[in-house]
Amino acid sequence: MHYRNGREAKNGDVIVSVGMGIAGYGIVVLRTGVLHNAQPGNDYCNGTLVPLTGGAPEGACLADCFHIDDVLQMIGGAERPPSVISWKDHLMRCRTEEK
Repeated sequence: MHYRNGREAKNGDVIVSVGMGIAGYGIVVLRTGVLHNAQPGNDYCNGTLVPLTGGAPEGACLADCFHIDDVLQMIGGAERPPSVISWKDHLMRCRTEEK
């Protein structure tokens, strides 16, 4: 199982699904989510993308997906943002410091 750029796909990866824009102009991000239920040996219509923003899971065509780390690198070497737990810790520290 591999993404569009050849990187090995693994269940649990955060992925970005891309497709054609309106009227076929350019490539756009269709959705982001976590890859589940992907089976080895198939790069097409393989697995389920569980959206990060909530909503119903959708089929994932791995040939139209990239790993989030590769997307961040494509847009200028950005690093992965802190995890949700780190943000919660940060907010708690800020609230404590305000008092």
